[in-house]
Amino acid sequence: MARKPVMHRDIVVVGASAGGVEALTNLVAQLPKDFPGAVLVVLHLSAGYRSLLPEILSRAGPLPALHPKPEAPLEPGRIYVAPTDRHLLVEPGRVLVNSGPRENGHRPAVDPLFRSAARAYGPRVIGVVLTGALDCGTSGLMSIKAQGGLAVVQDPEDAYCPDMPRNALEYVKVDHKVKLAELGALLVRLVSAPLPPHEVPKPSLRLEEEVTAMREVRGIHTNPRDTGSPSLFSCPDCGGVLFEMDEEGLLRYRCRVGHGFTAKALSVTQQTAMDGALWAALRALEESAALSRRMAARAHERNHSHSARRYEERARATEEQAELVRQMVMHNTARPPPEELPDEEEPKLMDV
Repeated sequence: MARKPVMHRDIVVVGASAGGVEALTNLVAQLPKDFPGAVLVVLHLSAGYRSLLPEILSRAGPLPALHPKPEAPLEPGRIYVAPTDRHLLVEPGRVLVNSGPRENGHRPAVDPLFRSAARAYGPRVIGVVLTGALDCGTSGLMSIKAQGGLAVVQDPEDAYCPDMPRNALEYVKVDHKVKLAELGALLVRLVSAPLPPHEVPKPSLRLEEEVTAMREVRGIHTNPRDTGSPSLFSCPDCGGVLFEMDEEGLLRYRCRVGHGFTAKALSVTQQTAMDGALWAALRALEESAALSRRMAARAHERNHSHSARRYEERARATEEQAELVRQMVMHNTARPPPEELPDEEEPKLMDV
């Protein structure tokens, strides 16, 4: 009887944000040229700039790094880097790149990569969360663990920005918490070890994971009512109703077209929107007051004293309202930001 082939944890997915360039450079320098796994990387970047991360990582270590073309074959010994403004996803045997809905305000985003890898490869996946802001990667690590994969987190005390590792540790029972200097050796050991036979069968997906994967990987329309309940909040990206999901204590939201947010990311986005709305209100009030002053001056020129007084009173009232809004705006912007706003990476990644 033919012996079944030995399987390994040979799919390594890595997510990073603030401080991620240095962390990723450090990591790939530790990997050997005969590394037997495929490495897929998402680093949060601003849209509109060309990422130089593949060139940086290729120079830092022996493994070639590249922006994959859509439906490129997934091969060991390569580092696949998410292109600017595109999600990086995985299907069995291939890499996908698409312009799907943003997650936590990001595209590329960490969680879609993690979820798609968990769906495609189950226990063969190792998820790695490095330095970064807010809680991106936590939901994706949950999916990897639910499918029998391993969760690895950079020690928050060792991270440039500890929020992503810290939140992952809060919600996920991680398998390894390590300092960055030890991560390469750990991955080599984990990838080289054969999968225990009882871990090879892939567990079934939760409904939310299956629905999300259908949307992210295949572009199939799904109804968020299938996995969540309508909330009182609207989507900051499109204005649609957000549906609320409680994922083992991690509160998440998704709208009908697929924009996704954790509660922390949604809160930060709402704060940013409120700041913009207050400045817009201040601008409208100041313009209204200026117009009333102009009309009062015009009335004085024509000896229309009654109309002039009326416009002057309107201008004073509007200026008082504008001053109140200005004080609100200044108070709002003076507050320290919650953890850190969705970040934009270091300029050295950008070809401006």
